[in-house]
Amino acid sequence: MIRLSRVDLPQETTTLLGKYTKEIAAQATEQARKDKAKNLWAGRRTVRPALLAALTEMAPGHARCMYCGDSEGTDIDHFDPKHRTPLRTFDWLNHLLSCSYCNSGRKGSRFPLDADGAPLLVDPTLLDPLDHLRLVLPLGEYQARTPQGQACIDVFGLNSRPVLVKGRVDAYVTAHGALLHWRHVTDKGQHDKAREIVRVSWDRPLVDVIVAMFHQSEHAAAEALFAGEEDVLTLLRDPELREGFLSRA
Repeated sequence: MIRLSRVDLPQETTTLLGKYTKEIAAQATEQARKDKAKNLWAGRRTVRPALLAALTEMAPGHARCMYCGDSEGTDIDHFDPKHRTPLRTFDWLNHLLSCSYCNSGRKGSRFPLDADGAPLLVDPTLLDPLDHLRLVLPLGEYQARTPQGQACIDVFGLNSRPVLVKGRVDAYVTAHGALLHWRHVTDKGQHDKAREIVRVSWDRPLVDVIVAMFHQSEHAAAEALFAGEEDVLTLLRDPELREGFLSRA
């Protein structure tokens, strides 16, 4: 998971979302609001294309799931489930892009809360996942830094899905190669090629790996985190390379 910035919706879509929310709020009981929200969302064809377009623009990589970062984002997930808070069914700030597995296969109706009733899952448009999760790069596994981080690991199976773990390990190797290639072509003055390397690197699945690499290279314990991989750390600390890659982030 990586930090994401929410974009603005077209005004006509915002107007429709507000209209549907008012229809839900007008219902006399909580159960009636839930039923109305469910029925309205089932017939959401008028707003779905605009929502998906905006979420895809925000998504990590090229239209990747905002939770696992690997699979194609195909579903509009309600971060706070609509069965729990029907009035947020058409709340743009409650919509995230998810793959079908993270949405239906993992999260479903699960929405863990802490003792004070606050969400334990991390909404990457509101919180920086780096504050809650640390990726052990050579292993491709996450360590929880907070209860919120642990909830994300558990609910989305971030460490229990072998395809994710292996994918992150491979992405680490691929990212190192991209950094080397960027340095090589930049030194030769091939700046268009360098920009293409950056574009492709950020469009790949599992960009949480490259985000973690740059983040950890600034950590006080960076030498320990990259023990045995000093060449990677040297590249990540190269000011010109950092500017070239992070200006695209």
